[in-house]
Amino acid sequence: MSEFFLELFSEEIPAGLQKNLRENLLKSFNDFFEEKSISFKRSSSYSTPNRLVILFEGLQKQTMLKSEEVKGPSTKAPDLAIEGFIRSNQTLKQNLYEKKTEKGNFFFFKTKSKKLYTHELLEEFVPKILNKIQWKKSMRWGDFSLNWGRPLKSILAIFNKKTLIFKFHHIHSSNLTFVDKDFEEKKKKFSDFKKYKNFFKKKQIIIDPVERKKIIEKKFHLLLKKKNIVIEQNSKLLEEVVDLIDQPNILVCQFDKKFLKIPKEILIITMQYHQKYFPTFDNKGGITNEFLVVSNKKDLKGLIKLGNERVVEARLTDAKFFWQKDKSQNLVKQVTNLKSMNYFKGLGSYFDKVQRMRKLGGILSDQLLISKEKAELSASISKVDLLSELVGEFPELQGIMGGYFSEAQGFDKDVALSISEQYLPSGPGSKVPKKPFSIALALSDKIDTLVGFFGINQKPTSSKDPFALRRLTLGVIRIIVENKNHIKIRDLINYSASLYIDQGFKFENKLLQKELSEFLIDRLKFYMKEENIRNDIIQASINSHNLDQLVVIFEKAKYLDKIISKSNGHEIISSYKRASNILENELKGQNFDLSNTTDPGVFKTDFEKNLFKKINDLRKYFSSINKDEVYSETLDNLLDAKKVINDFFDNVIVNDVDPGIRKNRLELIQILCKTFNNYVNFSLVDSQNEKTNFKF
Repeated sequence: MSEFFLELFSEEIPAGLQKNLRENLLKSFNDFFEEKSISFKRSSSYSTPNRLVILFEGLQKQTMLKSEEVKGPSTKAPDLAIEGFIRSNQTLKQNLYEKKTEKGNFFFFKTKSKKLYTHELLEEFVPKILNKIQWKKSMRWGDFSLNWGRPLKSILAIFNKKTLIFKFHHIHSSNLTFVDKDFEEKKKKFSDFKKYKNFFKKKQIIIDPVERKKIIEKKFHLLLKKKNIVIEQNSKLLEEVVDLIDQPNILVCQFDKKFLKIPKEILIITMQYHQKYFPTFDNKGGITNEFLVVSNKKDLKGLIKLGNERVVEARLTDAKFFWQKDKSQNLVKQVTNLKSMNYFKGLGSYFDKVQRMRKLGGILSDQLLISKEKAELSASISKVDLLSELVGEFPELQGIMGGYFSEAQGFDKDVALSISEQYLPSGPGSKVPKKPFSIALALSDKIDTLVGFFGINQKPTSSKDPFALRRLTLGVIRIIVENKNHIKIRDLINYSASLYIDQGFKFENKLLQKELSEFLIDRLKFYMKEENIRNDIIQASINSHNLDQLVVIFEKAKYLDKIISKSNGHEIISSYKRASNILENELKGQNFDLSNTTDPGVFKTDFEKNLFKKINDLRKYFSSINKDEVYSETLDNLLDAKKVINDFFDNVIVNDVDPGIRKNRLELIQILCKTFNNYVNFSLVDSQNEKTNFKF
């Protein structure tokens, strides 16, 4: 068993490209060895900004290529086709033989089994595998033809402690690599990965990104505990920083406390997203003037610390200037300036959008029982921050800065909050707006966007969603469901579409209402699945209600799913299924119709009368409830009917010899099933785990 060790040394590869490159290249080699039937014990990949390493341990030195039967052309094929087959397979005509198949007689020949040596295969195929690497962004340099993420300088290739000899474009493989990325005249020979890894570890260069991450986290923990401060958990930033360095060292830096007077979001985004630093917070969540920097070397003279502090000072000085300037610009007066800012082709400007949002906000204010004037005002000034210097510099702060500007200019706090929360939820784990004005503005924005993009046929496809409409729609679902708002969403869609038409925009999609409604239901299903609700229960609840009842659909499904696997749930389902199965079996092949009523005068037993009374009690209950329905109570009422239902079926012969009595009893059962279906369509609930024996 041998070791295959490959290092590709280049100029610094961006952090965003490294992980995919590591994983894709390792997969390519895994697939190659599987294809060649070469076994190995372990495979792994590592990277630093300059080095990409692939390692296979316990690799076979050789393998046997088994004999295979190769199908050729038909025996009736022209001579040229037969000669081409012979040439392509490097064989002779006398090695061919005829064989009958379902499609006629064909020529075949058998390849010879032969021994393949792994080192020879690697020398042949490594360049081919490297050539297939797909870069998101690549470059060429000098007069070379190679496209690579960054200029490739050397290839170290070792198998079984010996150098693999091959050429990849202009670069010849060797057993050498550069010791120092900054001084490329220093090179060193290596014969295996262990010596390679240990050599660089002594130089405090950590080849393994997982190991680098652990070192950083450990140093963070010690520093934060010592200084009694905390940092936000930001795994994405940490992963990026891990791939930016190979000699992790933590520095504690500071900026002037005067900058703490500007909004903390500006401070955070300046440090995290633009400088890759980690802002710190006190135990109450307040931001401090200290931040952590993961440097690539020890800062023996303090120059790295000083340099980073100067960079942050410069950026925060600019941010403070923009903040002071932008917050003084009158928001209401700037609304007309949105006319010059295009929203989307075919959907007008941002001024057009806020006018539509303003009217949608007015409609929602009636449903949410809030001030129409304030809801419309929130919408009118909601997009003005897009004109600011700060949002121009930090696009991630749109909405948030609008909230700060409106608060600084004396607008009500709920107006300012609604503007800052208008884009929420921004993802699956993001919080949902809870205040009524925030809900109104967030829904107005999202509904307007969805109607507009569906109207001009910019809908998501199975593979693409360039405008994140799935995420946006999920936001609408979450806002309504998690706040338990009973919003008439179909009316909103229709009204939103009419607002576009009133502004002179024409929609080419004539199925807008239908397609957007179906899309919303599809996202509701996704949301409910993410909440671990059974699929059959989701279907049963959706089938029973319309788009305006999103909260009802979710809540009913949630409560049923909660008890479905318990005895109470089994008993409710078994009661319904017992009735529905008998009804279905008795109606098979029959040509008479059942009415929606039953005649109590035809009843022959108390069991029929008791069931009829229980059904009427349930129907009165369902007619008395509205939006205030307590779903657990409803299920308890259905459960309470079990004894009466079982008594009926245990003591009454449904299939009576008298056709009138039989029809009346079937109508009674039908009314029972329809009454149960006031909760959800129980016929769609899977009962395969039910073990109830039905008596006809």
